[in-house]
Amino acid sequence: MPEILPVSKIIRNRRTVKPAVMDPQLEVPRDLIEELFENANWAPTHGFTEPWRFKVFTGDARQQLASQLQQLYCEHTPEGQFRQDKLDKLGRNPLLAPVVIAICMRRGDNPKIPVIEEVESVACAVQNMHLTAAAAGLGAFWSSPQVLDTGGMRSFLGLREEDCCLGLFYLGWLKEGERWPESSRHPVAEKVEWIKCSGSGALPDIP
Repeated sequence: MPEILPVSKIIRNRRTVKPAVMDPQLEVPRDLIEELFENANWAPTHGFTEPWRFKVFTGDARQQLASQLQQLYCEHTPEGQFRQDKLDKLGRNPLLAPVVIAICMRRGDNPKIPVIEEVESVACAVQNMHLTAAAAGLGAFWSSPQVLDTGGMRSFLGLREEDCCLGLFYLGWLKEGERWPESSRHPVAEKVEWIKCSGSGALPDIP
């Protein structure tokens, strides 16, 4: 088997790093953020629709985002489901990371391409970003609160009705004293099935 060098190590070292352990005072260089976007831009895309779009919030714009999230939560949450801790979290998280990126999907013009394929393409772009961040030692967290799937959020982000926001991507360096998270996975063999054709050429019944 040919040797696979740094990519496997980077993939297995990628972690979700919550905003609570990021240092909001440590600036993320713009050229590093742009490197994440450049790698995102090379994600697979059916029909070359390139549906990924990114809205970057830094500085005071993070407070504007936080206020919008809280407003939408109050507007769209039934009284019996309202939770003060969720409202507080929506207002707090954008201020804990120095950079917050709204991950958006812009629906392509070809109706033959299903929406799910556009969403999957954006997800691949985000994975490219997350791996690039991990390679740089930069913490990243993809969050998807329900309030993102509202007309108010689309309007706030300048999206069309057929577009959507798929999440908020938090970026930041870890606070002093915080360590890169550890993780584990169940054996991949438990999740893989090798299908062999029967003599008739048809696939066997799978219990």
